[in-house]
Amino acid sequence: MVDKSVEVLTPEPDESALNEHRIDGPATGTGTAGAEKDFAEVLAGLVKAEQISADSHFFEDLCANSLVMAQFCARVRKRDDLPSVSMKDIYQYPTIRGLVTALVTEAPAPEAAPASEPAESVVPVSRRTYLLCGTAQTLVFLAYCFALGTVTARGYEWVSRGSGLLHIYLRSMVFGSAAMIVLCLFPIAAKWILVGRWKPQEFPIWGLTYLRFWTVKVLVNANPMRFYVGNPLYVLYLRALGARIGKGVTILSRTVPVCTDLLTIGSGTVIRKESYFIGYRAHAGRIQTGRVTIGRDAFVGEKTVLDIDTSMGDRAQLGHASALQSGDSVPAGEHWHGSPAERTDVDYVRVPPARCSTLRRTLFGLGTVLQLFVLYVPLMVGGAYLLVTEIPALNQVLGPGATHITSAGLYVDALVLSVVLFFGSLVLGLVWLFTVPRLLSLTIEPDRVYPLYGLQYSLHRLIARMTNVKFFGWLFGDSSYIVHYLRFLGYDLSKVEQTGSNFGTHVQHESPYLTTVGTGTMVADGLSVMNAEFSGTSFRVSRAVIGPHSFLGNNIAYPSGGRTGENTLLATKVMIPLDGEVREDVGLLGAPCFGIPRTVERDTRFDHLRTGEEFHRSLAAKNRYNLRTMALWLFVRWVHSFVLTVFALATLDVYGVLGQLVIALYLSITLAFTACYFTLSERLITRFRPLEPKLCSIYDPYFWWHERLWKVPVHYLNLFSGTPYKTLLWRMLGVRMGRRVFDDGAGFTERTLTTIGDFCTLNQASTVQCHSQEDGTFKSDYSVLGTGCTLGVSSHVHYGVTMGDHAQLAADAFLMKGEEMPAHARWIGNPAAEARGAAYRPVALNGSPQPHAASGRG
Repeated sequence: MVDKSVEVLTPEPDESALNEHRIDGPATGTGTAGAEKDFAEVLAGLVKAEQISADSHFFEDLCANSLVMAQFCARVRKRDDLPSVSMKDIYQYPTIRGLVTALVTEAPAPEAAPASEPAESVVPVSRRTYLLCGTAQTLVFLAYCFALGTVTARGYEWVSRGSGLLHIYLRSMVFGSAAMIVLCLFPIAAKWILVGRWKPQEFPIWGLTYLRFWTVKVLVNANPMRFYVGNPLYVLYLRALGARIGKGVTILSRTVPVCTDLLTIGSGTVIRKESYFIGYRAHAGRIQTGRVTIGRDAFVGEKTVLDIDTSMGDRAQLGHASALQSGDSVPAGEHWHGSPAERTDVDYVRVPPARCSTLRRTLFGLGTVLQLFVLYVPLMVGGAYLLVTEIPALNQVLGPGATHITSAGLYVDALVLSVVLFFGSLVLGLVWLFTVPRLLSLTIEPDRVYPLYGLQYSLHRLIARMTNVKFFGWLFGDSSYIVHYLRFLGYDLSKVEQTGSNFGTHVQHESPYLTTVGTGTMVADGLSVMNAEFSGTSFRVSRAVIGPHSFLGNNIAYPSGGRTGENTLLATKVMIPLDGEVREDVGLLGAPCFGIPRTVERDTRFDHLRTGEEFHRSLAAKNRYNLRTMALWLFVRWVHSFVLTVFALATLDVYGVLGQLVIALYLSITLAFTACYFTLSERLITRFRPLEPKLCSIYDPYFWWHERLWKVPVHYLNLFSGTPYKTLLWRMLGVRMGRRVFDDGAGFTERTLTTIGDFCTLNQASTVQCHSQEDGTFKSDYSVLGTGCTLGVSSHVHYGVTMGDHAQLAADAFLMKGEEMPAHARWIGNPAAEARGAAYRPVALNGSPQPHAASGRG
C-alpha cells in the first residue's frame, strides 16, 4: 500500500530539471569506491538515473525530495553490508561522497558502536478483561453523572425557596460555594482512597489497577481547579494531591500531572504552557509510572516533554520544543534543549526578576477565591434561576410544565432558543473580541517588566484567554477570511498576499497586539506565538516577528526574538533558534534545528498557479467554496445545539417524573449523540468512501473539499480517551483500527488514510498526520502502524510512514514523511532516528534509576 502511494506522490523527477542539473562525471569516487558504488546503485533506482556521481547533490542536482530520500534510507537499512542512514544524515551530508565519509571513514569501529536493543513485544490482554474494563468505566461515568445531577437538582430546589433578591443571592452563594468546594475536594479524596501514594510501578492496561488509575486520572482532570493554572491556588491543588512543590513556583501548563506523588518541583521554578510532566507513560501495552524531579529556580519551556524518571538540577533550563527522555538528567546550572535534549549555551530566562513576595502571591490567591465565591458563583447559580423565573418569555418556555415532550411548542421553543443563543453568541462574541481585549491591552506596556500576580498579570492572562477562542479560528481558518479575523483581533500582517490558506484553524498567541507576520508568509496549523516571557517573579510582553515569504509547518512554538528572517521554511515541530545569525533563504528542521533546502522541484510544480489571471480566478473560486464550507459547518453546529436544546427542554418536562435521574440521562445521551452526530457528519461529506493519496495544488477543488474535513469537530473525543469507546469512535470515523488498541489522547487528521494495528499503544497528544502542505502544494498519503506499536507522549507521525510490528517511537519524536521503521525498532528524536544501545528500564522494573547513556540516542 505504501509503496504504491509513494509512486503517486513521488513520480519521476522533472525531466527538464534533471537535464538542467545532469551530472556527467564518473559514477563513483575513489578511496571508498565500494561503499559509494553501493549507495549510488540504491539511489539510482529511486531517481530513475543510469548513473550518479558521488558529488551529485541529492536535492539540487538529482532533484530528489524528502520522500525519495526516505525510501533511500529505508532500502539502505535493509542491507547488512551498508551503514544505516537517517534523514538527518541526508540533510547534513547531501552527497554520496559526504555520506560515505561521515558514515564509513569517520564512523567508529563496529565493535565500538553499540547495536540497538530490539523493542519488546506487546503481551495482549484478553477480550474479556477489555470488555469488563469498558463496562466498569461506563458505570463510573454514569455514577458520576447521577451524583452531579442529584447535587444540581437539590441545590436549585433549595435556591428556589428563597424570597427576595438578597435572599436568593445569599442562597446562591452558599449553594454554589459548597458545590464548588465539593467538586474540588472530591477528586482529591478519591485519589487518596483509591490509590494512596503513587509509587514507581508498572501494570497492564485494562486491568483492575488500570481502572483505579483511569478513575483518578479522569477525576483529577475534571476538577475545576485546573482552570486556575497560573494561579498560586493551582499549586496548592497539586500539593493536596501529593506533589512536593516549593515556594514561588509558577505553572502555566494546562496538562495536569496525574501521578502527583512522583512530582517534585523546587522553589522559584517556572513551567511554561503545553508542557507534559504527567508522571506516567503508556508503553507496549502497560502503564509505567516514574518520578519527575525539577530543582530550584529551574525553567521548563513551552511544548516540552519530561518523560518518567527524568530530573533537572537547581537553576537548570530546558528550552522550548524540547524533551527529556526517560533516564535523562540535566545537571544543576546547565541549559539543555532539543529532542532528545542536549547541552546549549542559550539562556531561556531573558526577563529580569522583579519583587514578588509570598504576601503578594497569598493576596492574589485570596482575591481569586473572593471573586469566585462572592461574584462568579452567585452570578452563575442565581443569575440562571432569575432569568428563568423573572423574565416572562423565558419562564413560559423553561418553567416547570411549560411544554410537553410530545407538543410542537417544545420544538418551536427549542428552535427559537437555539437560534438566539447560537447566532447571538457568534455576533456578540466577535464584537467583544475586537473591542474589550484591545482596551485592556492599553494597561500593559510592551518590553516593560512587571511582577507576577499583580493587575497587569491578571489582565494579560485575561486578554490571552479572551483572544484565543478556538471557535473563531476553527470557523475562519483555512480560508481567506482568517486574515481579516486576525487583523481585527490585533495581528500586524503587513501587506497581505492573499493565498486563501494563509493560516490554519489552530493559531494561538499570548498577545495578538504584539504579533507580526510578514508579507507572503503561510502558516499550516498549530502555531503558538510566544510573545510573553516569564521568570519566577516577573513577566513582560514583547513583539514576536515572523519573517516575510516564509512557510511554517505544523505544531510550532515561535518565541519573541526568534532568529529567522525572510524566505524560510520552518518544518513541522521545528525548534526556533534564539541565538546565532538570522536564518534566511533556508529551511529549518529538527530540535535543535539544522538547515535543509528551502524548497525542492516537486513543491514548485504548481507555482504557475499562484500568479496571473489564473491565480485570481482560482482564488475567487476558492473563496466562494470556503464560504459554503463555513456556512455548512455553522449550520451543522447549529443543528447540534438545537438538538441539545430539545433534550434540555425535554429533561425539564420529565423532571417531575424521573427526578434527578433525568439529569444523569441528559448528560449521557447528549455525549453519545454528539459523538454519533459529528461522526455521521464527516462520513456524509466523504460519502462513506475512503480518501486516496493525493498530490495537487491548493487551488485544486479537491484540496478545498479536503479542507472541509479538517473542520469536523473532534474535541469531544478527548472525553473517551483511555476507554474502549475511543477506538470504536475512530472506527466509525473510518480509521482502520485493530483490536484492543489503547488510545490515551491521540489524534488522526485523515482518518481513512490511517491504519492502526492490533494492541497498539498511543500516548497523550500523539498525532498521525497523513498530509502535508508546503507553500502552494498539498500532499497526502497512507500511514500504517503495525501490530503492537507504541507512540510516545506528544510524538508526531507524518504521511507515507510505515511502522513495523512492535516498533516504538519515543516521546516528542517526529517520524518524517516516507520513513519505514523496521519491526521491533526503537526510534527517538526530532527528526526520529534509530536509538542506539540498550533500552532504558524504568525504576519500577529494576528498583534503581539508570543514567541515560549517550549511546542510547540516535
